[in-house]
Amino acid sequence: MIKSLLGKKVEMSQVFLDDGTVAPVTILTVGPCWITQIKTLDTDGYSAIQIGYGRKKRPVRAMLGHCKKCGVTPRFFREIELDEEEKAKVGDECRVADVFSVGEKVSITGISKGKGFAGVVKRWGFHGGPKTHGQSTTHRSAGSIGSQGVGRVFKGKKMPGRMGRDKITVKGLEVIEIDKKTNLIKIKGAVPGNRHGLVIVKKET
Repeated sequence: MIKSLLGKKVEMSQVFLDDGTVAPVTILTVGPCWITQIKTLDTDGYSAIQIGYGRKKRPVRAMLGHCKKCGVTPRFFREIELDEEEKAKVGDECRVADVFSVGEKVSITGISKGKGFAGVVKRWGFHGGPKTHGQSTTHRSAGSIGSQGVGRVFKGKKMPGRMGRDKITVKGLEVIEIDKKTNLIKIKGAVPGNRHGLVIVKKET
């Protein structure tokens, strides 16, 4: 019924597969999540459910009223698609073992690590200018950013600026192991984001 859950990135590690090879894995804490709101075509114009993850230490009154039927006050909220509205109820608890299984493919969405202000060589992979023979004094500059006669810089020009901290989705990741007691899940490969960063794990159809 539910295809997505919220979680946090714990760390990276490695596991031995059945054939003896070593595979890099990312350990995630996924769930438990609670259904905090159900949106329908009649009331909201589209069908979706709102799920919450974590616990809010000092919730405001508006959040307490919103989560009154749920019974808990989550810290993070996200909307996900729902195919069968009649089977979902506000307050239902969703765990990782109820949604995902070992061997299936998932896509994970997270916020990449922020790199701060970066030049064009680091940000876009520019080769830079000449390094020797006194031909240039700007070895890592962007060079020309416009053309003669236009009088402006075109939108989308690759220039220095803030690097990272973007929303990234990685598809086709395999579930290696699931721990029902601790809600830990091991994903083969790398997952965007830093440690303890929020991620959305979605089942691929």
